[in-house]
Amino acid sequence: MDITDLHAEVWGTLDAWRERLPHALLLAGQRGIGKFELARRFAESLLCEQPTPTHDACGQCPACGWLAQGNHPDFRLLQPEIFASEAADADNISSVAADTASNTSNGVRKKSPGQQITIDQVRALDDFLHIGTHRHGRRIVLIHPAEAMNRATANALLKSLEEPASGTLFILVSDESERLLPTIRSRCQVLSVPLPATDRALAWLRQSGVQDGERWLALAGGSPLLAARLESREERVLLDALLAEITHASAFDPLAAAATLDKVVKADKRPLPLKRLIDWMQKWLLDLALVGLAQTPRYFVAQAAMLERLARTTDAFRLLAFQRKALQYRMQCEQPVNSRLFLEAFFLNYAATFTPS
Repeated sequence: MDITDLHAEVWGTLDAWRERLPHALLLAGQRGIGKFELARRFAESLLCEQPTPTHDACGQCPACGWLAQGNHPDFRLLQPEIFASEAADADNISSVAADTASNTSNGVRKKSPGQQITIDQVRALDDFLHIGTHRHGRRIVLIHPAEAMNRATANALLKSLEEPASGTLFILVSDESERLLPTIRSRCQVLSVPLPATDRALAWLRQSGVQDGERWLALAGGSPLLAARLESREERVLLDALLAEITHASAFDPLAAAATLDKVVKADKRPLPLKRLIDWMQKWLLDLALVGLAQTPRYFVAQAAMLERLARTTDAFRLLAFQRKALQYRMQCEQPVNSRLFLEAFFLNYAATFTPS
């Protein structure tokens, strides 16, 4: 079972649109369900010169070879610099992101990779969009995640979406499509990618060799690709460190938790560790609210007993107030912040949600 089997209905829709494609597609849905992989697979099939009878890429023609090597002349991937090295290794497709590094070299500290798609990346598409295609076929621009564009970048892209070059397809992939400018969304054919059915997701996880798929799928909120990554220790370091602090047997110490988690965040080389930490806390808060209303936790099923104990020391009003504040924290953590001070403020407010024992 591959990504097209996991999202058979969505793939069927894309296949039906193949001969009469809009100039821009927006694939929107929850993180970790395989939207980017699906978009990449579709792009590969469109660029393939000898597609299979099922309209999949053949993997053998020159176009497929160029894509595999990451240098197809009619394909561009726009993504934040922080994703570039990871995507180059995992996806083997070309990127227009600048080559930067976050470590030190020869005693000189280099600029940290950016977390946004920059206006320069969009402007760099000008020549690409206004010369003929290499093989007289389509040219494709894949943008992921689309919400990583700030307003200036989105407005720069808007002109290309308003006056699309012939034979060009933009594919935007977004975990948070509501954050896109309305003018961007209105110029795209939106295709919602839903969570796959639980039985299909579990079957996919079993085939991928994931043990205890039910647990990881619950933690991932039904997103099978995220569930598969959570089984690996590397992906789970941040989550395990967070759980070690907020489920501590003794009284919760917000400053100690902030100090410990700050070290984990700074050591995490994957994209947006601080944002991912706050994402997990938002899920924890939701489960805490559910348990307080005598409901079953949605994500942290294995921690149900701890959630029940904590729920007895707070109430719905305080939880709701902090959940609203957590939304603000999540937006703030996407900006350059002092992570230690940020986490101290966050966990001090979290601790204030509970009644001292």
